[in-house]
Amino acid sequence: MMHIVEFCVSNMHHGTDRVMQKLNELPDVETIEYGCLGNCGECYLSPYVMVNGETVVAEQADELYDLILAAIREQDEERAALDKLLDDL
Repeated sequence: MMHIVEFCVSNMHHGTDRVMQKLNELPDVETIEYGCLGNCGECYLSPYVMVNGETVVAEQADELYDLILAAIREQDEERAALDKLLDDL
């Protein structure tokens, strides 16, 4: 499954541009860069992204990469559990 990770260009001063470059190397991740994601307070304070529509926030950009991968794994597990439940019905 393809995962969408959305970045705010105004958040790049936290180093999220490096995170985006690393994610671009992954085959199942599509990155999208927007001028604004509408979370200006969060954007100013810390590195953050939207992973499949869910906010992921970190203290440092390097930590953000790991949290994005963890969010993707968690979302995949939840989706698999839901699919299994629906198959059992």
